[in-house]
Amino acid sequence: MDARTQKSELTRAAIVGAALDLAAAEGLEAISLQVVADRIGLSKSGVFSRVGSREALQMAVIDEFGRRFLADVFVPAMQVPKGLPRLNDIVRRWFIRMRDVETHTGCLFTAGAFELDDREGELREHLLGEVTRWRAALRRTVLQAVDAGHLKPDTDPEQLVGEIYSLAIGLIHDARFLRDPRAADRAQASWERLIRSYQP
Repeated sequence: MDARTQKSELTRAAIVGAALDLAAAEGLEAISLQVVADRIGLSKSGVFSRVGSREALQMAVIDEFGRRFLADVFVPAMQVPKGLPRLNDIVRRWFIRMRDVETHTGCLFTAGAFELDDREGELREHLLGEVTRWRAALRRTVLQAVDAGHLKPDTDPEQLVGEIYSLAIGLIHDARFLRDPRAADRAQASWERLIRSYQP
């Protein structure tokens, strides 16, 4: 990679990072090319030339949040044996990330879903695609735990994924809105009690 290309990619990463910070603090709709340009010391046209339209930047922000989320939660858990050990590790890492990151910055998957739930359009569909892929990964992990005999054969994966999501949304609500410093511990305790009910 030549120096010019590397500089361009670093600039684009800085643009997306600044927009992600803005979205975490104020929501996806707060993103504008001008505000992001002001934050990183570029012209509005300089931002546009690297990311395109406002909506393209919003989508890039969703992609970047998803990449960081998976890198923290899902990718490391792939080193853990399939089945319940992996599922437990994913949930544990998710709760830790919410405690250590999203409690301070907000969760784009959750906040974005509430922000866009009553709208139509490409941005909503893009976020929906990211969330759906994440839920599908959780569902596969649940099915692997069933196949390994770690969970009851009649386990409904959609039900369990929904329950995991409910715990995560409750965690972010209690941590950010109630400012409960034990929100992650409570979510973990609830998870441990929940998963026992699914075990043979």
